[in-house]
Amino acid sequence: MREYSVPASYTVPDDVSMANSVFVYEKERPDWVAFQKREGSTWTDVTAKQFATEVTAVAKGLMASGVELGDRVGILSGTRYEWVVLDYAIWAAGGCTVSIYETSSADQAQWILEDSATKLLVLETPDHQEKMKDVTESAADLRETLMFDGGALDELTTRGAEVSDEDLHTRRRQVRASSPATLIYTSGTTGRPKGVQLTHANFAAEVAATQVALHDSMHEGQRTLMFLPLAHVFARAISFGSFESRVTVAHTSDTTTLVEQFGDFKPNFILSVPRVFEKVYNSAKQKAHDGGKGKIFDQAAATAIEWSEAQDKGGAGLVLKAKHAVFDRLVYSKLRAALGGNCDRAVSGGGPLGARLGHFFRGIGVPVYEGYGLTETSAAVTVNTTEKQKIGSVGRPIEGHSVKVGEDGELLLKGPVVFDGYWHNEKATSESIVDGWFHTGDLGDIDEDGFVTITGRKKEIIVTAGGKNVAPAGLEDSIRAHPLVSQCLVVGDAKPFIGALITLDPEAMPGWLQRHDLPADTSMADVKTNKDLIAEIDAAVATANKKVSSAEGIKKYTILDVDFTIETGELTPTMKLKRNVIHEEHAKDIAGIYGA
Repeated sequence: MREYSVPASYTVPDDVSMANSVFVYEKERPDWVAFQKREGSTWTDVTAKQFATEVTAVAKGLMASGVELGDRVGILSGTRYEWVVLDYAIWAAGGCTVSIYETSSADQAQWILEDSATKLLVLETPDHQEKMKDVTESAADLRETLMFDGGALDELTTRGAEVSDEDLHTRRRQVRASSPATLIYTSGTTGRPKGVQLTHANFAAEVAATQVALHDSMHEGQRTLMFLPLAHVFARAISFGSFESRVTVAHTSDTTTLVEQFGDFKPNFILSVPRVFEKVYNSAKQKAHDGGKGKIFDQAAATAIEWSEAQDKGGAGLVLKAKHAVFDRLVYSKLRAALGGNCDRAVSGGGPLGARLGHFFRGIGVPVYEGYGLTETSAAVTVNTTEKQKIGSVGRPIEGHSVKVGEDGELLLKGPVVFDGYWHNEKATSESIVDGWFHTGDLGDIDEDGFVTITGRKKEIIVTAGGKNVAPAGLEDSIRAHPLVSQCLVVGDAKPFIGALITLDPEAMPGWLQRHDLPADTSMADVKTNKDLIAEIDAAVATANKKVSSAEGIKKYTILDVDFTIETGELTPTMKLKRNVIHEEHAKDIAGIYGA
C-alpha cells in the first residue's frame, strides 16, 4: 500500500462555529466589502457590517419561527446572495442547512425533506413553489415554506424584531465544533441519495487548509464571481474560504451571460467544474474555425501546451518563447479578456480536467489548479498549488490529511475534513469508513512526491465478456474533449467488446453546418449520419483509443439524436453521468451496438 501524509499547521477549536466570523468582522472590519450584489446593471457593495446586520435579523426570524438548536432548514435555490445570508443565519440560530439543488425533481426533493426531517424550507421562485407544491404539502415534518422571490428574508426579519441580541448570541454560543452545519445529499449516480452530515469542525478544517494551499488567491483584495450551485459542497467550501480570507464575492446563477458578467465584475480567480473549462476551450476553437482563423488557433493551442510542458522540464527555449509571445498578443490575451482581464488563475474540481486542458490553460496565462474531494470530505482533500503543481494530477493532500491506495487500488482518505457518517444510515457509514479510513470508491495512484492521480471509479469498472477490466472515464474524457461532442458514455459490461454512446453539442452545430454548406435547420438525425461529421467523430474515437490497449479500445459507437441533460435525469447537477439512468433510457441504442 502507498500512503502519503501532510502535517497540519492549524488546530480547530472545540467551540468553533462557521457563523463566528460574521460578528468578528462586524466589529473589527465593518467597512470591508464582503460581497457585491447585482442590482440592475451595476454591482452594489455589501460591507461586513451590513452583512452581519442582515444575518442577525434573519437568524432572529428563524428563532421566532420555531427553529431550535440542531433543527434542519432547507434551501432550494439557484446561486444568489440571499442563499449566503440564510446559510449563515441558520448557523447563527443554531440550525443545520439542508441544501437542495434547484434542478432537483419533486421526488428527489421529497426524499431529502422527509429523510432529513426538515422543519422550514425556503424556495427561490414561483416556479419552484409550483413544482414542489405536492411535496411541501405532504412532507410530515415541514412546518412552513417561504420563497426568496416572495420576500422570505424580509418576512423573517419582521418576525424576529422582538428577539433580543442576547437571546440570539446565547443560542449561537451553544453551537460546538461537533454540531452539524449542513446536510448535503449525494447526487445519486446510483440508488437513493445519502445524506452527508458535515460539522462546523469539518468546514473549519477545510477553510484553514484551503487558506494555506491557495494563499495567493485567498486574501483581501481578491475578487471572485460564484456561479456554481451553492447546493454543492465545492461552491460552499470556496465561498466560506473566501469570506474567512476577506475575498470579495459576487453571485450569479445566469451562466448564459458569464462572459459579460466577467467583463463587468473582473474576478481575480474563478472556480468551476471541468466541463466548463472544456466548453471554454471548445467554444473558442469553434469560433476561430467558424471565423476562418482555425489554423491560427490550433497553432496557438499547440504552442500553449508545448510551452506549459516545457515549464516542467527546465523552461522553454528561445524559439518557443518567441512563438508563445506572438500568440499571446494574437490569441491568449483575447481569451484572458473574455474572463474579465484580471483573472490569472482558476480552481477546478468535481471531476478530472485532464493534462491537455491543464497545459493549455497554464500556457495562455490562466493556470487551473485541479483538486479532488467529495461531499464526504467537505470538498477538496487534495489540491495543486502555485508552489507544488503537477498537471494531470489532482495535487497533494491538504494540510493535516493522509491519502492511501488500498490493495485493490481504491483511494482511502483520513483527516479532519472527512465526515463522521451518513445521516441515519449506519450501514452505509460502516461500509465507507473502515479502521478510520474513508473509502472513496475512486481508483487512484500516489507518486513519490505525494501527487494523487485518479484513474476511475471502482463501481464503474467494465468487465468485458473476455474478462478485460476497463475504466471508462479516460476514454470518455478524451472523446468529450472534441468540440463537436457534448457527452460520451462507454459501455461493454459482459459484452464482447467496448462500445460508446456519443451525443453532439447543440452549441457547436450552427457553425459546423455553416462551414459544410448545410441548412441551419438540418435535424440532428440527419447530422449524425453525415459522412464528414462521422469522420470527425471517428478521429476523436481513434485519438481516445491510442491511450489504451486494443482490448480496451472502443470498437463501435452510436451517435444519439438527443443530449444527456440534468433535466432528463441523465446528468447530476455537477454534470456527472447517471449511468444507470442512461443504460435504462437508451437500452435499445446499446443493444444496437452489439447487433441485438
